[in-house]
Amino acid sequence: MSEHGIAPDRWATLRSHTPARIGIGRAGTSLPTRELLDFGAAHAQARDAVLLPLDVDSLAAELMTDQGLSSVSVQSRCNEREVYLRRPDLGRRLNAASAESLRAAAGPAVDLVIVLADGLSAIACQRHGLLLLGLLRHELAGGTLSLAPHIIIATQARVALGDDIGALLNARAVLMLLGERPGLSSPDSLGAYLTFAPQVGRNDAERNCVSNIRPEGLPLAIAAKRIAWLLRESLRRQLSGVALKDDSERALLSE
Repeated sequence: MSEHGIAPDRWATLRSHTPARIGIGRAGTSLPTRELLDFGAAHAQARDAVLLPLDVDSLAAELMTDQGLSSVSVQSRCNEREVYLRRPDLGRRLNAASAESLRAAAGPAVDLVIVLADGLSAIACQRHGLLLLGLLRHELAGGTLSLAPHIIIATQARVALGDDIGALLNARAVLMLLGERPGLSSPDSLGAYLTFAPQVGRNDAERNCVSNIRPEGLPLAIAAKRIAWLLRESLRRQLSGVALKDDSERALLSE
């Protein structure tokens, strides 16, 4: 007990190292008011992350201004957010107009097409997508890897939408930078999904994923290095998914 008769908070030190809700205490048979308010605020942030739309025009403008890259906007077969949440299958395929625009934009075969997508957290893509893209391009600079001439910006997108996009653009691999399902302490987590030889019907076991990319999770600079390593190995070995083990930590440690 302290001199004021208050027991010391034995959880305080541990709580300072994690956003997880541990040792939050109680008030009678309920939670303390502060914890209830914090939980309500976190829940509201998670809902906003799922429901707020991606600002495609702003993203495209920043992409051109900051990195000098043009973009093509596409949408899945979901015409509104409610459909997207109820029908994941429709989020995995392009609508007819988007598919036609990509056919028109397709050129010679390329090594990689990169997709910025809303997924289940448009906030994640809006906050971190361009920065991660810039860091990744820096990691890949000086190599022989060829990129598609346009960055694809996709809305109402599920991970597998990249298979449709990559196949139409004659890409050896597709990289989806997509907002992940928000948690109560991580509404803006970005995921990177790499698939070699994209085609409709690929499954999740055929992809590599780097997840929880955000300042409070996996730092963007480290994520870019890990993705670059996976991409080079995927193209060299002509595979992705469970057959491609992520040994990027050895390369990062050597640096």
